This record gives sequence, C-alpha cells and structure tokens, in this order.
Amino acid sequence: MIDLEAVREKLKEVYDPEIGINVVDLGLIYKLEEVEEGSLYIEMTMTTPGCPAHDNISQSVEWAAAQAFGVAMVQVEVVWDPPWTPEMMSEEAREMLGL
Repeated sequence: MIDLEAVREKLKEVYDPEIGINVVDLGLIYKLEEVEEGSLYIEMTMTTPGCPAHDNISQSVEWAAAQAFGVAMVQVEVVWDPPWTPEMMSEEAREMLGL
C-alpha cells in the first residue's frame, strides 16, 4: 500500500522554476490516488496552459512520486479543469509571494 502522505512529501521537492515554490504548496496537485497496489495516479495542473516548464514539472512530479516507498508505477495527468488560481496556494506559499 502506498503512503500518500509520503508521496506528498516527495512532491514538495518539486519546484516551479519560475515561481520558486513547490508544486504541493502552489496547489498544482489535484489528486493522488492508489488505483491498484503499487500504481499511483496523479492529477495535476500548471499555473497557466502555456507554462514553458510544463514537461519538466510533470516529469519531475512523476520521478519524485516514484521515489516513495511502495510506488511501482506512476501516471501523471495534467488537467486544466478547474483552472489554477492563486487561491489554491497554501497559506505559506501566499506569504512567500507577499499575497
């Protein structure tokens, strides 16, 4: 069984290179789900549809999640609905950006 909190902690090591805040605190991770034993599904978004770091960030999310104990396979799906807004950020991320 995958420890989803351990996965979330691994994902906090993935930063948006333009903003300098991790994908979890930015609110880019919409869903973490173990669909079958060892198989993890991640639904995420980007701050904008034209994000130049799209491929880099999604590949980094896949790699980081795969480092968590019990994860044998990772599927990352980038979605645009609901669209990301700054309100999705954690309080800590908002403070870092002065919002």
